[in-house]
Amino acid sequence: MVKAQDSPNATGTSGLTIGQLEAGYPLYCKALRRLLRDGRSDDQIARTVCWERLALLHRCLPGRYKCPTYLIVLMRRDLTALA
Repeated sequence: MVKAQDSPNATGTSGLTIGQLEAGYPLYCKALRRLLRDGRSDDQIARTVCWERLALLHRCLPGRYKCPTYLIVLMRRDLTALA
């Protein structure tokens, strides 16, 4: 079983498999979008579980998953277009 290689931290991501992280991707994106809609700053967002897991997915599979910073830019653009 492939494990995500990351140093243990408060989010507990070191115990998750890549498959579990991939399965949670839509949920992490939804949480990120909600944080942006709530007006959270980039620093506040960078301290969240969803940010850590999106960053871990990007580090493990950069060809499949975009950097969380890039996702924020895309989501902000979409949110301003809807407003």
